[in-house]
This record gives sequence, structure tokens and C-alpha cells, in this order.
Amino acid sequence: MHDKRFCYFDNNATTQVAPEVVEAMLPVLTEHWGNPSSAYEFGTRVAELIEGARTKAAALINAEPREVVFTSCGTESNNTALSSALRLSPHKRHVITTAVEHSANIKFGRHLIQQGYDVTFLPVESDGSIDIHLLEQALKPETAIVSAMFANNETGVIFPIEEMAAICRYKGVPFHTDAVQTPGKLKLDVKALDIDFLSLSGHKLHAPKGIGLLYVRSGSRLQPYIIGGGQERGRRGGTENVPYMVGFGRAAELAMNSIADENIRVRALRDRLEDTILKTIPGAARNGSRVDRLCNTSNISFPNVEAEAVLKKLDQIGVCASSGSACTTGSLDPSHVLMAMGMSPARALGSVRFSLGIYNTDTDVDHLLAHLPRIITELQAETP
Repeated sequence: MHDKRFCYFDNNATTQVAPEVVEAMLPVLTEHWGNPSSAYEFGTRVAELIEGARTKAAALINAEPREVVFTSCGTESNNTALSSALRLSPHKRHVITTAVEHSANIKFGRHLIQQGYDVTFLPVESDGSIDIHLLEQALKPETAIVSAMFANNETGVIFPIEEMAAICRYKGVPFHTDAVQTPGKLKLDVKALDIDFLSLSGHKLHAPKGIGLLYVRSGSRLQPYIIGGGQERGRRGGTENVPYMVGFGRAAELAMNSIADENIRVRALRDRLEDTILKTIPGAARNGSRVDRLCNTSNISFPNVEAEAVLKKLDQIGVCASSGSACTTGSLDPSHVLMAMGMSPARALGSVRFSLGIYNTDTDVDHLLAHLPRIITELQAETP
């Protein structure tokens, strides 16, 4: 792969682990490998490293360190928040989420329906935005929790989380947001948002795969999802993944420092990529709101082609992109996100997501733009 040009436009699926993160993790793998639960200094030193990482992760979202629970990923964080709310209020059997959530929430919602729970999937507008009045109407006395993503992984569309949280607060219903796509792109402030729970995943912010966090507002009750030795102040059992926690902490520091770069330089790259595609490829159209979306994400549909064929051709010239969530890759069904926005299956199946990151350059964009129009034309000629 590395003997030809390699251009990575799939940062919403996963990000390159930052060299600074690897550097921070190495001493924990080689020197500080003790068990943090041990009573001797070799272990307590490791426990201190965890608390240092927790403080850095908390700063990223303006939380108190004690409000941060380290998990294995965003999926576990989401599942924990929802299942905890249901177990703590067994008489409340209604959950509200949205029709465009990550599969971690969509599939968990379907699982709950099979268990006899009532789940409302709020619809979205054609630009992927949400009408918050629908949330007000959907709330019931038996609603246990509301969960809505901060920004969509496929279109980048941003939801009005602060307003949604305020509606829930007024009604006394806990509110959770899956904010996995936001670090480094949006400023996160759990105090200003006034939310109860928030999920993050390390591999979306240049930390390794296999580490995430769940913010639990001080005073909010949480039933542990994984029961064990009382780690994480009794909120998640299991021996701590210390190197990855330390990596997450370092990545959180980097994410706070990269917001300006993402919002100025990366946004300019994304806009040049998108504007040129829309001008040079007849019938190409943007999916989702142009304005209220992440600065790095562009989802574009191409007429009379299948995204999978486009992605194969791009792969041959060393370009990585995707047709939606990495967690559903390989399924030939049209994207549930684009379908919820009212698109035809054909348009949804012909849509490609380009998600840029801090390591992308003008040369990457030039390489893609030099080849994409030809690829689309060739594929359209093959389509009956």
C-alpha cells in the first residue's frame, strides 16, 4: 500500500494514533506495568497515571475528574447509560432516541423493543436536522432516558443538544448524548450543555481503539454495566487498561489544541473538496445541512453509480473513503441515516462520505480531485 500515494479521508471511521499519544503510552507498557489496585508504590504510581489521564480527559469536556468513567469504547458508554437508566427506574419502560443514531443506539433500541420496552426513534428533516418540538411531544411520564447524538457520523449534521437537554431537564428526564464525533472539532462543555451523560471514543480523537469514556454528571446515579472488582469508583469493573487511558488523556490534550486547525484549515480543505466535486461532476449533490455540520465531513451522492464501486476504484488509487458508518460496512442495505432523511434507496446507495482530519493536506485533496470525475464517468458508462 505504501509504495503508492495513500490519502486517508475516513477520519469519522477511525483516526491515526498521534505520535505524541504513542510516546505517552510506551512508558506504561515498558516501565509502569504494575496493577493500579495494588497497595505498594509500584502499583500506586500507576494509579496516579490513571488519575492524571482522567484529569486531562475531564478538561476536554469541562467536567470534574470524578465524573469521568473510562470504558472500552463509545458503544459500551452508550449501552451503559441507557441500560443503567432502565434498571434504576424499572417502572419506566420508554426510551427516546433518533432515527439517525449510530448502530450502537439503533440496535440497542431494537434489542429493547424485543425485550418489551417502548422505544421512540425521532424522525429528522430532509437536511438531517431535528425538530425539537417532536422531542417535547414524545416525552411521557414513563420515559426513562433520552439519547441523541451530538453530531452525525455520516453527514456531520449537528443536533441542538443544549435545547434538547433543557427540555428533558424541565421534564425531569435524564439526557445522554453520543458525542463520539465531536472532539477536536467542537468545543465540549458539559456544564454549559447541562447534560447528564456523554459518550466519547478514543479512536476518533487520535488515541487507540479500545478506550472510551462515559461522563456521569455529579449526583446522577449509575448502575455499572460491567460488574467486577470495584474499579472506576465502583462504576465499571475490570482491571484498568492503563496504557490506553494514558493515551486517551494525551489525545484529549491534543484535541483541545487542534480545534482552531480543524475549524480553519481542515474546513477549508473540506470545502474545496466538496465545492469542486459539486461543480465538476454533473448531478452530484450534498447530503445534509451545509451549515450546521462538522467542519470535516462531506457526504455526497453521485447519480447512477453504487458507492461500493466508487470506493473500490478509489482504493486502487490509494484513497480511503466510505459509504457510511464503518460499523455497517459490508451490508448492502442503504444507509439508515440517509433513508431517514427521505432519500431514495438509489441515491442513498450512491453516496460517499469523505471525512478529513488534521493530517490531511492540499496534496491529498488534489489527488482525489484529479481522479474522481473520471472514476464517476467510467462507472456511469458501465451502468445500464
